[in-house]
Amino acid sequence: MRVLIVTAGSWGDVAPYTGLGARLRAAGHEVTIATHGRFDGAVTAHGLGFRPLPVDPREELASAAGQGLARAVSPPVAMARVVRMAREFMPRLTEGVVAAVRQGADVLLTSTLTDPVCAALGEASGVPSIGVYLQPIEPTGAFPPLVTGTRSFGPYGNRLAAQALWAATDRLFAPAVGELRRELGLPAQRFGGPLGLPRGRTVLHGFSPAVVRRPADWPEGHEVSGYWWPAAPPGWQPEPRLLDFLDAGPPPVFVGFGSFVAADAERLSALVTEALRRAGVRGIVQAGWSGLRAEGDEVLTVQEVPHAWLFPRTAAVIHHAGAGTTAAGLRAGVPAVPVPVQLDQHFWAARLTALGVSGPPLRYQRLTAARLAAAIVAATRTPAFAARARHLAAGLSREDGAARVLSAVERLG
Repeated sequence: MRVLIVTAGSWGDVAPYTGLGARLRAAGHEVTIATHGRFDGAVTAHGLGFRPLPVDPREELASAAGQGLARAVSPPVAMARVVRMAREFMPRLTEGVVAAVRQGADVLLTSTLTDPVCAALGEASGVPSIGVYLQPIEPTGAFPPLVTGTRSFGPYGNRLAAQALWAATDRLFAPAVGELRRELGLPAQRFGGPLGLPRGRTVLHGFSPAVVRRPADWPEGHEVSGYWWPAAPPGWQPEPRLLDFLDAGPPPVFVGFGSFVAADAERLSALVTEALRRAGVRGIVQAGWSGLRAEGDEVLTVQEVPHAWLFPRTAAVIHHAGAGTTAAGLRAGVPAVPVPVQLDQHFWAARLTALGVSGPPLRYQRLTAARLAAAIVAATRTPAFAARARHLAAGLSREDGAARVLSAVERLG
């Protein structure tokens, strides 16, 4: 079958689909990923087809609006700013998704952000679509909505908060999707579920049930499949200086903020360097989209290094609690220091604490060298964190999340 995976966002919103695509390709399917142009090479390196989508996520995050998002004092404020940002680029993104899908496919696999558009296109063309989400967005009483923070409102309150959030967020998609439905000759959209998506459709979630258990009140067809691990970069080899650094002393602590773009990378770099010094540990700092840089006898800055290779060689991982980095740390079986910045990062940070692999999250907006140093000490010197991390990693190694998606696709054939 010709499988088209459509996703938008940062590299963390793309990487898991490279692994999923590689698995489907190995089973004999022709797999193409439609996403932003900056990820072209990273996708095609795995033998997958590529269709470009407009909008550069790094430029959006580095813009004034993106920096305002990072400074948001609370998750609800951050969500409001996301909606304002998205109103600017959603029409362009919708046009790109339409163009990518119209190039042809036998089945669509769609991420959270692209699903409303792809569902309309699939309805018009008769091409089946399956939601493949990296976050649990369906309203539930089991936990609060991802972007409202970590405080539970109780079973009824959590559902009401989620439904209110989706009613507000639906306005983000409604203009572009409504116009698309008119162009396609489809009837006006009627609310059937979050973002107006039809009820009863298959939605598979790419995280482990050991990390987020499937809520009992989710609708039929919504399942938790297990993680889709990013495909390893073909031919990648570690730099000699990285190997030398790892061999020169005890396992270091990893520090990385992934696709987050800091307004003052120099200040953040200095804060991280000072925190590592105070904690008395060696560190590997990943530059990421912020361009962090911290050098010294006990600190090394690296560019892109596969987390699956690096994390098992560390004593702990400090990160922004993005879904992908959170998963990589759990897979490696090492303690974490979550420093969430925005949106669903607060949810994943809270999960790390609840799972017993980290202390309480440190909010980026309140981060200091002293607070980070104390968290590093706790992460590296609390045996229970390491023991729990190893136990979870052993369980994850026995899961096969991609197999559930492969089965769902082949049932359509």
